[in-house]
Amino acid sequence: MAKFELKLPKMGESVAEATITSWLKNVGDVIEADEAVLEIATDKVDSEVPSEVDGVLVEKFFEVDDVVQVGQTIAVIEVQGEGSVQSTSIEKHDVLEVQDKTITSEILPEVNESKVIVESTLDVSVVSNEERFYSPLVRNIAKKEKVTQDELDAITGSGSEGRVTKNDILAYLKNRVHQSSVPPVQIIKPIQSNGISKVPTQSPEVNQVQPIISSGEDEIIEMSRMGKLVAKHMVESVQTSAHVQSFIEADVTKIWNWRNKVKKDFKNREGENLTFTPIFMEAVAKALRDYPMMNISVKEDTIIKKKNINLGMAAALGDGNLIVPVIKNADQLNLIGMTKQVNDLANRARNNQLKPDDIQGGTYTVTNVGTFGSIMGTPIINQPQVGILALGAIRKVPAVIETSEGDFIGIRYKMFMSHSYDHRVVNGALGGQFVKAVKDYLESWNSDREI
Repeated sequence: MAKFELKLPKMGESVAEATITSWLKNVGDVIEADEAVLEIATDKVDSEVPSEVDGVLVEKFFEVDDVVQVGQTIAVIEVQGEGSVQSTSIEKHDVLEVQDKTITSEILPEVNESKVIVESTLDVSVVSNEERFYSPLVRNIAKKEKVTQDELDAITGSGSEGRVTKNDILAYLKNRVHQSSVPPVQIIKPIQSNGISKVPTQSPEVNQVQPIISSGEDEIIEMSRMGKLVAKHMVESVQTSAHVQSFIEADVTKIWNWRNKVKKDFKNREGENLTFTPIFMEAVAKALRDYPMMNISVKEDTIIKKKNINLGMAAALGDGNLIVPVIKNADQLNLIGMTKQVNDLANRARNNQLKPDDIQGGTYTVTNVGTFGSIMGTPIINQPQVGILALGAIRKVPAVIETSEGDFIGIRYKMFMSHSYDHRVVNGALGGQFVKAVKDYLESWNSDREI
């Protein structure tokens, strides 16, 4: 029997490692080529690792919550035929845990232990030992929450061979918070003034934080990994950019009627649904070409003017969270190509099939808040970009129609667009002119356009 090493594949130039979130196959399971063996997560996206061969899973080198470097062997699959492992084998005693990073060492013939733990000289809260192994994720949580080595060693693990899992340490932290009912003692020192000691009514150094109290009827829900990443990203964006908004209303009656006229034939010919999103994306790409200083990013005191127009498109994941896949070189696509790109990215986002490269390199972002019924919104900039456009719901409203014969009241399809931009580098004139250009492109739509 020959053996095949399943390695962590390269997932983009900026991705160097991933965390194993679940094993889809167990040792002894039969695996077909292209069948998913495990699920992994990076700081960008979740994905699956498929097998390249048919065979039987005979060995796993990592457990759930372990961090794996790109190129490392994750598992060994036994395939039909005679031969040895197809690439350099990585044994368990070759894995060194150094400062929360898993690295592959050269084979150490003088070492007989099944695992060697190297403690960093830096300040590390807890470490693994011969009796207990703690994954990098568990150690990071312990360090962040100031869990001591003795506390961690006392936690009963529910994982393989009694290993402490993420859920074990989170459950411990939850109980520890509930048991901490004694408030901290505040020592107030008297202030000497003209030889007389005075006790201040309130210490100026005390940071009064109102504690969050939950009753027995409240439900405590842990944020998902993606939810935590989104929350962190949003807070960092608000702290980085000076957000300001411009609002404008666009009459999209021509587009509404044109789409209703052509969507059936488009579906029959191209096999794709023609939605409003690619039409709006086309208008945004044209406006960015007209106003290239909206297609920039900021790095410290310098401005990086982007050559390519890569449009981020906020899309829903299967769990309800949002992610921003990127349409590369959007200004070079015709409406058919734009439609195919939009539908492909949206479908793969819903099915959690996006790749890390699909969500990298964006230069400007568009989000459709109208999908949820909102007529407008104030979106937060997707760093390191400097602008984001929110599209409101299309509404049928009474409006004044100007004609050569006079003004009339009629029914029109209109929508609000909300443009958030970074006021550090984008002034109100540029921000307003850009969103006005998008409006003009939409309102000047050719009702006889053929695709």
